[in-house]
Amino acid sequence: MTSLVSLVAALRRVGAAGFLAAVLLCAASAQTTPPAEPAPEASHAAPGQNPAGGTEMTAPEPHEGPDLGSLLPRDLSPWGMFLTAHIVVKAVMIGLAFASLVTWTAAFAKALELIAAKRQLHRALGVLAQVSSLAEAGEQLSGRGSLAAALGAATAELRLSSDTIDKAGVKERVASRLERIEARAGRLMTRGTGVLATIGATAPFVGLFGTVWGIMNSFINISKQHTTNLAVVAPGIAEALLATALGLFAAIPAVVVYNMFSRSIASHRALCGDGTAEILRLVSRDLDRAEGDGTGMPRSNAILSVAE
Repeated sequence: MTSLVSLVAALRRVGAAGFLAAVLLCAASAQTTPPAEPAPEASHAAPGQNPAGGTEMTAPEPHEGPDLGSLLPRDLSPWGMFLTAHIVVKAVMIGLAFASLVTWTAAFAKALELIAAKRQLHRALGVLAQVSSLAEAGEQLSGRGSLAAALGAATAELRLSSDTIDKAGVKERVASRLERIEARAGRLMTRGTGVLATIGATAPFVGLFGTVWGIMNSFINISKQHTTNLAVVAPGIAEALLATALGLFAAIPAVVVYNMFSRSIASHRALCGDGTAEILRLVSRDLDRAEGDGTGMPRSNAILSVAE
């Protein structure tokens, strides 16, 4: 009996010692570092090398999208945009450039004509203000110009009316001739201004047509390539904006120059009216002087003497 109790006590001590040893081993194993990973196998060799000695294998590179900079036009200057534009937009640009050339040509030519005509009118008005008879005015205005033509028409009417006795009728006929000459001078001076009005009114709409066509080309390119990136949209938008700019470049100077010429031509007509009125006064003065010179000359002879 005593030996059995001693055996059980010894087994307990042995079990407690074993349990304590197991706990210590578990704690030691948890604190130790994990073992290094094994070297990669041959199947995980460096890229481009086949461990079995077969064909070289390379990993596929990631897909990169197209470079937008390489797809854009190299030259986006006005000349480069013109060269790459659609044929319809090119025709619009050429037409607007020609309209601009016509505008500036007409502007310089008409400006020189108006300057020369106004100088001539001022000189003729100075002469008419100083003379006292048609004969004296005819001697000093023997040249070209609207007032010289008006003076010649007045003298011709006096010659044609030499067999009449109605002085009022002569004055009326002379005034009618002078009025027609004044109107003719105004019509001659307005030549070339109609094209300026036409260009100023239509050039913006022609440029707008080129703008619409260029934007339409952009949408066509989008539908063909199924993308809306800048390389697809930029060429059409660029040529559209260039057409708009050319339309404004042709229209704005045409409108400004036309308004300037309208005021200058109105001033020219006013000067012509002053000259014809001065000539009519000279005719009236000569008729009154010839009739009342105290010689008893008949009215028909008085009119003939004025014409001569």
